[in-house]
Amino acid sequence: MTGTTCLVTGANSGIGKETALELARRGARVVLVCRNQQKGEQAMADIRREAGSPQLDLLIADLSSFGSIRALAAQVQQRYQRLDVLINNAGAAVPSRRLSADGIEMTVAGNYLGTALLTFLLLDLLKSSAPSRIVNVSSEAHRSARFDLNDLQYQTRKYSVLGAYGQSKLLMNAFTFELARRLEGSGVTANCLHPGVVATNIWPADGALIMKILIVLARPFMLNAKRGAEVSLYLATAPDVAMVSGQYFVKSKPASSSPLSRDPKVQSDVWQWTVKTIGAA
Repeated sequence: MTGTTCLVTGANSGIGKETALELARRGARVVLVCRNQQKGEQAMADIRREAGSPQLDLLIADLSSFGSIRALAAQVQQRYQRLDVLINNAGAAVPSRRLSADGIEMTVAGNYLGTALLTFLLLDLLKSSAPSRIVNVSSEAHRSARFDLNDLQYQTRKYSVLGAYGQSKLLMNAFTFELARRLEGSGVTANCLHPGVVATNIWPADGALIMKILIVLARPFMLNAKRGAEVSLYLATAPDVAMVSGQYFVKSKPASSSPLSRDPKVQSDVWQWTVKTIGAA
């Protein structure tokens, strides 16, 4: 990866941090995008120490805020002449319905719309750096998601943390497949993945008691963050997927995403809703 520039969102802990660490070990310049300055600086110091790499940069952004994302994209465009890999890793499970700074339900804002907006804003840089790759971290939770295009923000439906999380990943997959189709011939690939059931801190500390109990019981059977980063790293670096696009990967192999996410009408509807909601042309 020497000579490449890779941007990883949600890089202060968990899968994102492990992904950034391994990319740095392989010689890439790694741009860590974190929401919290202090945690981001600590992550960068850890990675610099473990990887022995000076090619690390930290940018601060809240991926649930459109204004923050636009400022982030402007910084990236000003500071870097190329972007070889964009890894959209940031995500969280939000215990109750609340709104982002833009008045959008927080799960769909932070887990999906922020990723879509950042991707749109960096597309020109990715195209000029081709061959380049977009890697979107999704989840098998997308399979159980219920899709209501008229109520993606749970304005009328009853909100649930698992339902909202799964829906955000369904949107991510549908968006990735449509994006890949639109990028055909550009030299930019777009794929999404399930990292495995990983013991990370995305699940809320202030969630329901039953959720806390289930997580404690399941944790011994979960992958650690290093294992959880393997699929992201495979899609970001492996030569055998350099020309593969529009696929969903599980355990570093192509897998069947849900029929709903593969429905061309759903993909088109998600794309149009996304463009309208984030105000992107």
